[in-house]
Amino acid sequence: MISIYNKEGIGDTLIVMLDTSESKEQNFEKQNDIVRIFKEETNQTVGYNFFNCSNLIDVRTGQVSLTEEQAKKINEAIISAGFSDVLETEQSPKFVIGEVKECFPHPDSDHLSITQTEVDNGEILQIVCGAPNIAQGQKVVVAKVGAMMPNGMAIWDGELRGEPSYGMICSAQELNVKNPSGKNGILVLPDSVITGEIFQIN
Repeated sequence: MISIYNKEGIGDTLIVMLDTSESKEQNFEKQNDIVRIFKEETNQTVGYNFFNCSNLIDVRTGQVSLTEEQAKKINEAIISAGFSDVLETEQSPKFVIGEVKECFPHPDSDHLSITQTEVDNGEILQIVCGAPNIAQGQKVVVAKVGAMMPNGMAIWDGELRGEPSYGMICSAQELNVKNPSGKNGILVLPDSVITGEIFQIN
């Protein structure tokens, strides 16, 4: 689940994305101040828009990590509007320091690599990466599924050339930070940083 709020840009509306979907596949239904967005073919909910959000909860601009109390109020509003979905809170950090444990060429690409990258709590994620400087043993920044990049791009799981990928190994440009090395490709961190720690972005 990815939630964003930008009162100056789009008004007093909380946008909640539950899944990816092409716009041509989508339809919507509105009850009260809540719009449910769903896939036409399967009726699967892919998101909600909560208009006049400040009447429900108080949130800051940017990506929103709902507290349990905020999620409770949101879910009460969903049920009151006649919808049946229940939104669950997700408090785990979305940008963390990872360590590339394995890295090998993608079998169906001349520029992609498949990595096994350790993130928080010893979890290993398979992430397909297109950066030319990716290598085993590097400390890197991982945007996990559910992250919102500074440019507004949402990170979902998916496939690249038939290989599953669960997150993104980030460049300095994608993170909107300076790259001390000045080189293109992913941001490579010093070996001294700790795997699993939160990486703060602006």
